[in-house]
Amino acid sequence: MSDGKWKRRLRGWWWKLPLLFVGLSVTQVLLLRFFAPPLSTFMLARQLDALLAGDTKFRIAQDWRSLRAISPNLPLALVAAEDQNFPTHHGFDFSAIEKAQAHNEKMIARAEKRGTPVRRLRGASTISQQTAKNLFLWQGHGATRWLRKGLEVWYTALIEALWPKRRILEMYVNFAEFGDGTYGAQAASRRFFGKDASRLNASEAARLAAVLPSPKRYSAAKPGAYVQRRANAIQRQMGALGGPGYLRALD
Repeated sequence: MSDGKWKRRLRGWWWKLPLLFVGLSVTQVLLLRFFAPPLSTFMLARQLDALLAGDTKFRIAQDWRSLRAISPNLPLALVAAEDQNFPTHHGFDFSAIEKAQAHNEKMIARAEKRGTPVRRLRGASTISQQTAKNLFLWQGHGATRWLRKGLEVWYTALIEALWPKRRILEMYVNFAEFGDGTYGAQAASRRFFGKDASRLNASEAARLAAVLPSPKRYSAAKPGAYVQRRANAIQRQMGALGGPGYLRALD
C-alpha cells in the first residue's frame, strides 16, 4: 500500500478514536455495575512495581465483600472522614473545593512567611473521584498527571450516571488501599485486627479511615498520635452524622 493510501486511512480513523474510547469506557463502567472486578489499575501498578524492584514474593491482599457483608461502621467512617456530602453531590463537591483552595492558600502563605515547607495541604476529591481513579486510572506525574485528572472527571461522571451511590461506596470500600499492598475492607480487617470486616467496630473503622490518603506512612494497627487524634475526630463525626442510619440516604 502506498504512503498516500496509509495517510488517508489514518486520517479516516482519527475522528473515530474518541467515539471508540467513549463506547469502551461506557461498556466498562456498565459491566462493573453488576460484576466485581478481580483487581484495579492501582493494584496492578503496585504488583508491577514490586516485580521491577526484584521483590518476587510480594503479593497484593484483597478479598471482595459486598457492602452488606461489611460492618456499616467502615463506610460511615470513610464518608465522615473524606466526603460528608457523598449522598447528595453528583461526583464533585464544589463547596469543598472552594474551602480546600482557601485553606491551601493560607497554608502556602504561612509557610512562605516562615520560610518552612508547606504542610498538610487539603484535598477535595470525593469518594466518587477516588473510586474512578483507583479502579481505572493511575497516580501520574507531570503531564501524565494532568491527563489522568481529565480522565478522572470523565470516569467520575460515568459512575455517577450509571451506578447507584451504594455501588460507588461498595467499590471504594473494596479497593481503597489501607496499607502497603492491602486493599479493601476484608483484607485490611484481617491484617490489622485479625477479624472479618463484618465485625469491625466504630473505633477500628475510624482508624482505617484515618490512615487515608497515606496508608504507607500511617498504620491502623499501631496508630501514632496523629492517626489516633484523627480517628477520634472521625468517630465523633460518625456520631454527629447520625450513625449507620445516615447511609440509608444511599438507598
